[in-house]
Amino acid sequence: MVTFAFREYGEDLGTRQLGAVVRERLLPLLQQDERVVLDFTGVNVVSNSFADECIAKVLLEMPLEELKRRTTFRGLNPMASACVLAALKRRHLAVA
Repeated sequence: MVTFAFREYGEDLGTRQLGAVVRERLLPLLQQDERVVLDFTGVNVVSNSFADECIAKVLLEMPLEELKRRTTFRGLNPMASACVLAALKRRHLAVA
């Protein structure tokens, strides 16, 4: 298992631009055989834009079931969790 620490990119993750940068760094890890821990410990804010650009757009690369199989989340506060979940739901509906 490998850990991807979002805290390295800041305590407040808010822009699409940052989301795209982080997604490009995350994708190679997701394409390996090892499970990836998406660690949000120490992150206070995850905006809808960041969540869509960074996490939900991964669904353009792989199906939701594969993303679930390859990842686990850690350290998301309730508000950030809601943003990530909403972004995944919206993107999943758009891709389907």
